[in-house]
Amino acid sequence: MKDHEYHALVDTFFQYVEDTIDANYPDIDCERAGGVLNLAFENKTKVILNKQEPLHQIWVATRENGFHFELKGETWIDNRFGHELKALLSRACTLQSGEDVTFP
Repeated sequence: MKDHEYHALVDTFFQYVEDTIDANYPDIDCERAGGVLNLAFENKTKVILNKQEPLHQIWVATRENGFHFELKGETWIDNRFGHELKALLSRACTLQSGEDVTFP
C-alpha cells in the first residue's frame, strides 16, 4: 500500500469514528490534531487513536492496553491480540464512558 492510500483509509476511518460519536454520544468529546484522534470521556479518561505511517498501522491506547492494528483485506485487525478495530473501540468506549457505545 502506498502512503497516500494509507492516509486516505485512516482519515476516512477517523472521520467515521468522529461522525458516529457526534451523532450518537454527546457525552464523548472528539478532537483530531494531525494524525491523532482523542476521544475524551466525562470521567477524564481517553481513548487515543493515532497513525503510525512508517508501519501503515493505527495504534490505539485505552485504559486497559495499547493495540496495533494492520489492515487485513478491508478490516483493521490488532496484530497481537486479533481484535477487530470497531469491536475494540466499542468495548473500550463502553467501559470508559459507562454507556453502551457501538461502531456498526
